Amino acid sequence: MTDSKEALLSHMENIDAPESDPPPAYDKPISKANRASLLLPRPPPLNLPILNSLRSRRVILASQSPRRKHIMSFLGLPNIEIIPSNAEEDLPKSLGPLEYVLATATKKAEAVYAQEINNEAKGEPALILAADTVVVDPSTGTILEKPRSEAHHVAMLRSLRDVGNHKVYTALVAMAPLASARDPGYAVESMVEETLVQFDGDVTDELILAYVRTREGADKAGGYGLQGLGSILIEKIEGSADNVIGLPLKATLKIIETVMEKADDEDAFSGDDGEIEDE
Repeated sequence: MTDSKEALLSHMENIDAPESDPPPAYDKPISKANRASLLLPRPPPLNLPILNSLRSRRVILASQSPRRKHIMSFLGLPNIEIIPSNAEEDLPKSLGPLEYVLATATKKAEAVYAQEINNEAKGEPALILAADTVVVDPSTGTILEKPRSEAHHVAMLRSLRDVGNHKVYTALVAMAPLASARDPGYAVESMVEETLVQFDGDVTDELILAYVRTREGADKAGGYGLQGLGSILIEKIEGSADNVIGLPLKATLKIIETVMEKADDEDAFSGDDGEIEDE
């Protein structure tokens, strides 16, 4: 195994591990004191002004993906609500991968914003974050969907192996109500993260079939899960591993900081008399 693959596997084990992994099994019982010493607590939340200001407010992740929820939990926001978008993901693939993934994430964010902005019971959200991830077959430039059948799944992974490299794009869209409430009433920021993934050319058809039959990749675009058993198919990546899983953490923090700064516009757009000034 190459050094890059060992580092990738190590990273995946850390990022997708539960908050406290159980200790390994031993022949003899483990005392409570020794058991406690084997459990490594999660580090304290980042002490950043933007994150501190959000910890007492509504933050919505417009996705039902458990992987995105887990990654976002590292930011230490205790009031994250999972509200999946009801927007149809029916945009034409002719848009191209970048345009498609960004437009889809934007639709998700806008749908949840419209649904929650006038929520009388919970109050308006401070932040809504939506994401969409696509895998692109470089030989055709087409977006790979979730596998339709076992045969399709096997063919998809064989193709990715034979081509060698493919790209994964995740679009992030963040929305936050403007403090000034000026039209259109919200700030929005978006970005697209790109990661190059290289399959291991030595992966056999037998291994691909065995992986497909675990069903781990059956519900994932591209047909594999980098954070799990699917990492055995990968030789190396260039870019964010989190991005392949579905939520690039570094980019997420950056877009949150940017949109919240834009949303805090009350002073910038108020005159001395408190009226909103023309731009």
